[in-house]
Amino acid sequence: MARPRVLSGIQPTSDSFHLGNYLGAVRQWVPLQETHDAFYMVVDLHAITVTPTAAELRARTRVAAAQLFACGLDPERSSVFVQSHVREHAELAWMLICMTGMGEAGRMTQFKDKSAKYGEGSASVGLFTYPILQAADILLYQTDQVPVGADQKQHIELTRDLAQRFNTRYGAKTFTLPNPYIVKEVEKITDLQDPTAKMSKSSSSPQGILDVLEEPGTLRKKVMRAVTDTGSEIVADDENKPGVTNLLRILSALTGTTIADLEARYVGAGYGTFKKDVAEAVIETFAPIRERAEKLLANEAELDRMLAVGAAKARAVAQETMEKARDAMGFLPTH
Repeated sequence: MARPRVLSGIQPTSDSFHLGNYLGAVRQWVPLQETHDAFYMVVDLHAITVTPTAAELRARTRVAAAQLFACGLDPERSSVFVQSHVREHAELAWMLICMTGMGEAGRMTQFKDKSAKYGEGSASVGLFTYPILQAADILLYQTDQVPVGADQKQHIELTRDLAQRFNTRYGAKTFTLPNPYIVKEVEKITDLQDPTAKMSKSSSSPQGILDVLEEPGTLRKKVMRAVTDTGSEIVADDENKPGVTNLLRILSALTGTTIADLEARYVGAGYGTFKKDVAEAVIETFAPIRERAEKLLANEAELDRMLAVGAAKARAVAQETMEKARDAMGFLPTH
């Protein structure tokens, strides 16, 4: 019996993944290699909606890929590739854009949020249409399941709508309708300096973020300087103790110990001891990933070869899908 196909991607928009990226996405992709036909990509076409320089895009794409492999994605067990290396993504996106209503695209909440943040006048057409490119990413691989968090469910619904519309309009079952794959619930990881806000590259201060590729000493300092709360009790309480609650969530996620067990462990202990343990858990998790990523980045030729293997596997699937889509829509064959 064929394995269900799963697809996901991550943007190369910074010089390192952070703890939230790792726990909420990448760490959860690794076991799916054992149960699914897995496709994972560095979505560099999505990244250009925020206009990086050419040097930044090139470097960050390799850094993102190296981290994916370093976190446990295996080029033998999954297809890991760079989005722009499969040109069919852009072609299918244009076909789907031409089938999407302005109102339909305008209802996407992430565009509303980002355009409100940066100003609607400065938001690009690419930012407006990126959910449609995301739909193309998914449909191109006849994807059965897409790992998503709550903020992406609307995009899966759009993808399903577009697939159904295409299949109905052109009288062909061209695309598989994907379903969301709800990943293991990960409690929201917040900013170490503002524990009421999500840990985010776009809004957190450098001191509020734990980066996967950071030096151990820097990680330790950030955790030890994390904002805590009044009182000395180490208990989870979102309203009254958001700082301690965030650190408990981090330690629980990295060690597999329940928050209730951690609360019992630290009865009578001070914040210093608790923070030290959180810092050590972060360092123990990230240090081997950082070491493996640095080795990969030191050998760009090998890293590029690994990505080329993934791209070749992805391209074979994408080209087959596009032949069906072009024929169904009425484009003349090229031969």
